[in-house]
Amino acid sequence: MVLSALLSGPAFGEVILVVGDSLSAAYNIPRQSGWVNLLQQRLAAGSGDRFRVVNASISGDTTAGGVARLPALLDQYRPDILVLELGANDGLRGLPLAILRRNLQTMIDAGTAGGAKVVLVNVQLPPSYGKFFNEKFQAVFSDLQQRNGLPMVIFGFAQLNDIELIQEDGLHPTEAAQPMIVDLVLPVLAKLLADQRGTGLAADPEKTNSAKSKAVGTEPDSALSADAETHTETDADNESAGR
Repeated sequence: MVLSALLSGPAFGEVILVVGDSLSAAYNIPRQSGWVNLLQQRLAAGSGDRFRVVNASISGDTTAGGVARLPALLDQYRPDILVLELGANDGLRGLPLAILRRNLQTMIDAGTAGGAKVVLVNVQLPPSYGKFFNEKFQAVFSDLQQRNGLPMVIFGFAQLNDIELIQEDGLHPTEAAQPMIVDLVLPVLAKLLADQRGTGLAADPEKTNSAKSKAVGTEPDSALSADAETHTETDADNESAGR
């Protein structure tokens, strides 16, 4: 098990809000098997109901969509941690990188102003988009991380070389890949929560190292993930908004 509990003190009821696209919304796999639901389960296994994970990921969403949706989400859930997993669709659609940068910074600023610790997910595009564009695209995330002093999770599309971990569309992680995504996210959250509260979650080193060596890819669009133990923004119409 990736998670071993090293928790003390009362239940704080921290809210972790995930705002993303298909990578976070269990595209074309059982919704309860998506990494966000698995994250909730692992957190619950070690800490009971201390953490509430809210999945506000929508199929096909772009950073512009995130900017439009985020204020209401922040007001509704008042998250302690905001995980931003957006930008792949901007890149896949060839939208200007200046807009990508501006929108991500707007969401970072909004999350910080709302009292949340922001985690930036560095999404990566398929190699077919070319080395030059991919490097420029990745530089946006690296620069925002450095400028804002953010923890960052890297989902490495280029490192996803197991055929069982990528769907037939060549873009979306399979059900088998979802636990690996959790293994990438959990250590970042563990450190952030430990710094924030003085208590934290310890990820199993072997699992974490394995995950880093088989980093999981990004995706373009996806359907809304539903709620298992995770609370999910639901809108059945969005199921048809994917690729």
